[in-house]
Amino acid sequence: MSKTNPLYIGLMSGTSLDGIDAVLIRTSPNVELIETFFQPFPEPLHTSLLELCAPGENEIDKLGIADNKLGELYAETTLALLNKANVNADTISAIGCHGQTIRHRPGSQGFSLQIGSADVLSARTNIPVVSNFRNHDMALGGQGAPLVPAFHADVFGSEKVRRAIVNIGGMANISIIDGKDVLLGFDTGPGNILMDGWHHKYRDEKFDRNGEWAASGTPIASLLDSFLQDDYFHLPAPKSTGREYFNDNWLAQHLAGDESREDIQATLLELTAQSIASEIKKQHVGQCFICGGGAHNAALMMRLQFHLGDIKCSSTEELGIHPDWVEACAFAWLAHARLQGIPGNAPVVTGASRAAILGALYLP
Repeated sequence: MSKTNPLYIGLMSGTSLDGIDAVLIRTSPNVELIETFFQPFPEPLHTSLLELCAPGENEIDKLGIADNKLGELYAETTLALLNKANVNADTISAIGCHGQTIRHRPGSQGFSLQIGSADVLSARTNIPVVSNFRNHDMALGGQGAPLVPAFHADVFGSEKVRRAIVNIGGMANISIIDGKDVLLGFDTGPGNILMDGWHHKYRDEKFDRNGEWAASGTPIASLLDSFLQDDYFHLPAPKSTGREYFNDNWLAQHLAGDESREDIQATLLELTAQSIASEIKKQHVGQCFICGGGAHNAALMMRLQFHLGDIKCSSTEELGIHPDWVEACAFAWLAHARLQGIPGNAPVVTGASRAAILGALYLP
């Protein structure tokens, strides 16, 4: 490609299904976050995407329609971001669009499917689009996830201390980095998804603001033990997971039916905190930085710090990027890596047979 402008856009819509995070970044001389924009999902599209996360009737037609509608919304979001930043589309080298995951099935016959038409997005914005980041890694025997550790190492690495970078979105994933080297990374299990689902089922809001409802309850030791006995928590890395595994049905299998609702919420919060902290403590890190929606959950952050003990735990804002925008920045960076011929995966994380340039390029 002839463009060399270091401006890239990143679009991320994650497991939580709340909306689209959009960022404009500059990649040279260092990654710099320039502007941000958030676009909530319209309720009909949110419902369609949620339905597609599980097998259902006429799902191929539903998928095709949702794919195009989401592509249109990605384009609207991109144009709104550019307008907010007062930047012209022709100055952007590429959009890195993660897409909305509706299936993630790692394994020997695995695949990962993200929708949100890149053709529609590139045609509406007149900007090249890089998407479908995961399946090349999977073709090389990898999990296709997590893909953010290489970005974490490039942007957050420090020669002075080994760090854990933790993204707590719908799922939680950790990156263990030493300087610019990625040592380890994997999905630890549920982040916010079970807490959000349980809260939304019985309360007015879609999430437990600051963990206040969880804080009003008491974790149930026997229930927590039941959660933690799940095979996923005992699998070795590389491993990744998603809504296909940790969902309302998974939770229901563990409930006796006589637990108080707030105690269940407290136990779900403790599950997230313990499953993250126990893995970090194995890695001899000196610092831990949190991004994603979980960084706003005061009760969760308090429990994480409790379990981490002497390991400092704070937000990635301390490292220069607000926790809400780290993942979108990562996919903008991955678009940059694609155009520059830089491998985007970390085989030590995904299990792929080699490092690889990730993403398919769609031209306007």
